[in-house]
Amino acid sequence: MFQRIMVANRGEIALRVIRACRDLGIEVVAVYSEADRGAAYLELADEAICIGPGPATESYLKIPRIISAAEIAGVEAIHPGYGFLSENAHFAEVCRGCKIEFIGPPEEAMRRLGNKNAAKQIARQANVPVVPGSDGLITDPEQAKEFANRVGYPVLIKAAAGGGGRGMRVARNELDLVSGLQAAAQEAEAAFKDGSVYLEKYLDRPRHIEVQILGDRFGNVVHLYERDCSLQRRHQKLVEESPAPNLPVEVREAICAAAVRLAKTAGYYSAGTCEFLLDQQNNFYFIEVNARIQVEHPVSELVTGVDLVREQIRIAAGEALGYTQSDIVHRGCAIECRINAEDPANDFRPSPGQITTWRPPGGPGVRLDSHVITGYKVPPNYDSLVAKLLVHQPTRTEALAAMRRALREFVVEGIKTTIPLHRDIFNTAAFVEGKVDTTLIERTFMQSKPGGT
Repeated sequence: MFQRIMVANRGEIALRVIRACRDLGIEVVAVYSEADRGAAYLELADEAICIGPGPATESYLKIPRIISAAEIAGVEAIHPGYGFLSENAHFAEVCRGCKIEFIGPPEEAMRRLGNKNAAKQIARQANVPVVPGSDGLITDPEQAKEFANRVGYPVLIKAAAGGGGRGMRVARNELDLVSGLQAAAQEAEAAFKDGSVYLEKYLDRPRHIEVQILGDRFGNVVHLYERDCSLQRRHQKLVEESPAPNLPVEVREAICAAAVRLAKTAGYYSAGTCEFLLDQQNNFYFIEVNARIQVEHPVSELVTGVDLVREQIRIAAGEALGYTQSDIVHRGCAIECRINAEDPANDFRPSPGQITTWRPPGGPGVRLDSHVITGYKVPPNYDSLVAKLLVHQPTRTEALAAMRRALREFVVEGIKTTIPLHRDIFNTAAFVEGKVDTTLIERTFMQSKPGGT
């Protein structure tokens, strides 16, 4: 087992890794930018090192600075968290080239799965259904028109690299297609330094189901069941839960088995998530793999009792899983709300600033993952996530009631947050009945909002 680990990230995930290291008796080194100087969670690390100015490009994305800090601190491994460099195969390669273990999957699997087009080829090899899409990348409008005419409009233009909804456009006709190709390529180039795109058949009102997987270096792979992530705003997740409501047992078993097959085919180890779209007839289609720990990983932890961050560290240290699929038992219902520093009433405008009141919820079945304390200043430089509020109860009905209680107790002042939106969501009939899809938020809550679509 490692003796000393660096967490190359910030905020709640940095704190999450620090806590996992403490549980394992491992010393932990934190890094921070000038924008995060003085953050309370840094005091919980054994050492904290400044790696640059506030902009992520000059700190959390600066590989030479992170490696230099790791070498100075004498760490044996680096945990990248999520976001930033967590799915950067070059960073993983540099770490291992410097004799510092990267706590994540092998770089070759990251490269193959990080490109959505290559990932779909792996899925086909594993006999995993994929959304009907173009044969390779789209390089000219005529090629795109031929595909769209063959499968029928609407079609989805997607960036081959990256995610989070960037480089993605829906084309409902030929005019949309031609203009969308250029816009998506430009956005993908700016975001990921890779402007390549491909096309898929657009599924109307699908559900977004993902499967948590764990694999070791010895070829053992298990799943930790599924999470429903359909509650989204412009492809950004707001609510996640497990089990997925109203999902037939046979579909659940098939989708989880498909995720395991895909991971084994890709030679994957560490924690990862296979993401699928589910159409209105309960047909599922693979869309991508997130080759890292997910923001919503606590949902799976609550229903299975498995500490995913600790398992990542164990696997990176060369340990075997030590258990099989039959040992992973799903218990109860877990739901997560992402609490972001955004103003839902004003098109989710970012709301950085100082938090003057922070009164978190508690009580039976409530978990809060957050690095925030009263007086904390939310910087404008990074993702707006300030907390992940979770509940775990024996049934979904009880979980919904517990979340309503927790959201009612949760008080944040000084900035705007998504708490009021979540309160509305948990009193919406369609959500309560489990009748969800990826367009529910836009259709229900954003039509009358300024800037809503």
